[in-house]
Amino acid sequence: MKPKRPVYLDLLRIRLPITAKVSLLHRISGTLLALVTPLVIYLVDLSLVDAESYERAVVLLQSGLIKVLLVAALWALLHHLLSGIRFLLIDMEVGVDIETARRSAKWVTLGALGATLLLALLLL
Repeated sequence: MKPKRPVYLDLLRIRLPITAKVSLLHRISGTLLALVTPLVIYLVDLSLVDAESYERAVVLLQSGLIKVLLVAALWALLHHLLSGIRFLLIDMEVGVDIETARRSAKWVTLGALGATLLLALLLL
């Protein structure tokens, strides 16, 4: 007898546990970091050429879109760092029980958001 398998899976209705969400966000943040890296390299390179180029970089950094991208990149960096540390600890079998894993996933999410908001307010 064949096992019954779902015929229709609505991906927007599936409720993932917090640990799975943190894992997905870790992958998304890593991808975002990879995509934003060329922009950061360009801005650093532009700022180091001469005084006129530095002024252009400053004007670019004052753009609303660039500020949003930099805040997103800041979140990605902080979330990727914190969840990476969490995954390293799990690899060392620290915090592998389900309650500790859930708690650490919540702390990673809240820590990354809180640090991003704090640093964004300080930098912008």
